[in-house]
Amino acid sequence: MGAFNEENNVALLAIVTVDHSATAQTTLFTVPSGFRLAGIDKVDIEAAGDEADTDITIGQVGALTDYIGTTQLDNLDAQYDSITVKPIQADPPVKKKSYSAGTVIQVDVTVANGNAGNTYLFFGTLKPE
Repeated sequence: MGAFNEENNVALLAIVTVDHSATAQTTLFTVPSGFRLAGIDKVDIEAAGDEADTDITIGQVGALTDYIGTTQLDNLDAQYDSITVKPIQADPPVKKKSYSAGTVIQVDVTVANGNAGNTYLFFGTLKPE
């Protein structure tokens, strides 16, 4: 299930290739049977090329925005540039959603103006149900 960091209980749960050249949804992770995704900790995105003017959202199927709302990838303007996406801390603190077994987490490319071959590293915390 990925590399586990015991210090903060965060694991790299999936590495997925995402096409930013077409508006579509791509599955990043499906919560396995017997587990609960106690929280998505972050998603790192490595660009395949100039991804400027590409917009994405991330969340469970049906919502697609309950982790990250519309996010512009304008600062990914060259191959191998990377960013980390996660909710910005606020007052009150941002809550982490909890997802049951079988929940599918997807990225939704809502504005496509990039390239195929972008790498998404999906980090989260799994716990037995």
